[in-house]
Amino acid sequence: MGASLIEIKRRIASTKKTSQITSAMQMVSASKLTKSESVSKNFQLYSQKIRTVVTHLVSSQLRDLEESGELVTDPEEVTPDYHDMLVARPVKKTGYLVITSDKGLVGGYNSAVLKQTMAMIDKDHADHKEFVLLCIGGMGADFFNTRGMEVAYELRGVSDFPNFDEVRKIVNTATGMFRNGLFDELYVCYNHHVNSLSSQYRVEKMLPISDLHHEEAEEYEVDYILEPSKDMILDILLPQYAESLIYGAIVDAKTAEHAAGMTAMRTATDNAKDIISDLTITYNRARQAAITQEITEIVGGAEALE
Repeated sequence: MGASLIEIKRRIASTKKTSQITSAMQMVSASKLTKSESVSKNFQLYSQKIRTVVTHLVSSQLRDLEESGELVTDPEEVTPDYHDMLVARPVKKTGYLVITSDKGLVGGYNSAVLKQTMAMIDKDHADHKEFVLLCIGGMGADFFNTRGMEVAYELRGVSDFPNFDEVRKIVNTATGMFRNGLFDELYVCYNHHVNSLSSQYRVEKMLPISDLHHEEAEEYEVDYILEPSKDMILDILLPQYAESLIYGAIVDAKTAEHAAGMTAMRTATDNAKDIISDLTITYNRARQAAITQEITEIVGGAEALE
């Protein structure tokens, strides 16, 4: 019984230390979440502005493309007025940019993305040659590599608050692969941050740029003189807009990751407290039984001496 009491006390002490660690990790994740939400909010302002400018510059092309409603079967058939990042082409190969974390301790954050992405791929593709993967985060890269899938590029070690320079390489790689015809459309798969308690799996089509509409364009009473030409401006601005969409998804996913980490650590802390409570009850019962047994032995010994 003595050994049992000692073992229970050790388990209580060990669980208390674990709860202190998870509680500290919860507070760290909560702090990161607050900052990440602020970064995401500020980025939305930039995203709205660049969307407004791009929509205004390409409004006429968007109107023509919508009215024609045709795919371009040969990239050389694209007229100079139609930027290649706006035009849909026959899909021979699809690109997926999958965003996960580099480590665990984030609850079901990674499993939600990977499970639903795999279900989508299995549904839409009969062969692995029909798609290519780009991965942000070690969990996703390792997951797909172990299954023999083609991971064209992977980025690990993204900071908690990524700036654009940090993810520029994979963003430029994704847009460059599209423009070079290595895939004909790009989808970004990630967890969208809803609130501190929940996230939502999202698959967003980033390339070709198809979420713009000519009716969004603002009408101005004055004619603007553009220097350099509009085509030259769009050659720079449209890739930047596509890159901003991908970067926005990365920031959003990081925010959801911090929220998942905070929730997971809070759950772990609560579970540790429940275990400590149960162990304390068990310890008290065992201690009471040991005391009762000792009293019984003393009384029995005294009676034997009489």
